[in-house]
Amino acid sequence: AALQENLDKKLFGQHLVSKVVVKAVRGFLNNTNAKKPLALSLHGWTGTGKNFVSKIVAESIYKRGLQSKYVHQFVATLHFPHAHSINLYKDQLQSWIRGNVSACPRSLFIFDEMDKMHAGLIDSIKPFLDYYELLDGVSYRQAIFIFLSNAGAEKITEVALDFWRNGRRREDIQLTDIQNALSVSVFNNKNSGFWHSTLIDRNLIDYFIPFLPLEYKHVKMCVRVEIESRGYAVDEDIVSRIADEMTYFPREERIYSDKGCKTVDAKLDYYYD
Repeated sequence: AALQENLDKKLFGQHLVSKVVVKAVRGFLNNTNAKKPLALSLHGWTGTGKNFVSKIVAESIYKRGLQSKYVHQFVATLHFPHAHSINLYKDQLQSWIRGNVSACPRSLFIFDEMDKMHAGLIDSIKPFLDYYELLDGVSYRQAIFIFLSNAGAEKITEVALDFWRNGRRREDIQLTDIQNALSVSVFNNKNSGFWHSTLIDRNLIDYFIPFLPLEYKHVKMCVRVEIESRGYAVDEDIVSRIADEMTYFPREERIYSDKGCKTVDAKLDYYYD
């Protein structure tokens, strides 16, 4: 219930995300006989809400949210920076996951910047995501894996733009309109950590979840929520000014925010210093 409520209140312009994430997480947590861990792959441009959603998922399961000792975050450029060390990273990653799931079967692993992950590295965790009852005496079936990536964002925008240009509402976009094309796009993207990945090849990712690019009205929603969270009364003049300062694409139509809601917080500092 908290997961649904938080997504409804704080996530804007992402009807597909709210629907799929709640359904997937709730179904998985209520399943006493899961056959494999839950694996969600979140895709879209920067600032569309991927990190935000993984944070809300963590907070809905663990009292301390991202601060919980059972939540583990990996950032590609921070934890796996060097291509020449990939074999070492594979061993470390397997050891880390094995140790933490042994300590707590309901562990959450979040992999950020999958588009900057070295190709082949993520395949080292394939055994943990597969349909095994036990691996060396450990069951991984209660664990949750969330992958965050910009890869596939072009394909998502393509679908959203087609709907817009044909006069159709973005809320009418269905997961089936995007999901298959998205998984193929990510699989064949050489700049993606999922490039020709066995995780996709073996259908071990349960959901590829598209984050649609945010429109002007969604940016304004983000600004209002951020102002309220700071304890100020909402000033619509400031809301409009901040939304107007954002850059939008495509160049001709100017529909979608380049950075989503990413820089809203910093821009508010200017007005409320």
